[in-house]
Amino acid sequence: QVRAVESGGGLVQPGGSLRLSCVASGDIFMIDTMAWYRQAPGKQRELVAEITSSGIANYAESVKGRFTISRDNTKNAIYLQMGSLQPEDTAIYYCHLEDVYLPSVGDAKNFWGQGTQVTIAS
Repeated sequence: QVRAVESGGGLVQPGGSLRLSCVASGDIFMIDTMAWYRQAPGKQRELVAEITSSGIANYAESVKGRFTISRDNTKNAIYLQMGSLQPEDTAIYYCHLEDVYLPSVGDAKNFWGQGTQVTIAS
């Protein structure tokens, strides 16, 4: 069983900052790509940022220059440092684990976290 647990969400004023964390646990050999997605009310879930096991990061255009994704492979964790937050950043932020190699299964699977709410309002 693999779990991805997010934390760090909350209510922040426009222009503020937040740092999200996601820690994966379970019988994990390695994780290929770890990512943050978000879903705002009435909208589809969208990719925010992703990072490979070698540290290559990719960002949505809407967050470039404001958000930074980082990864700690020793902890199976990723972080999202968010700055210059705006009301349109309000969403549930989800951690996604892509190609988690499970030695007990001999296969790779994908997993989602339960999400953490980020609300930007004055």
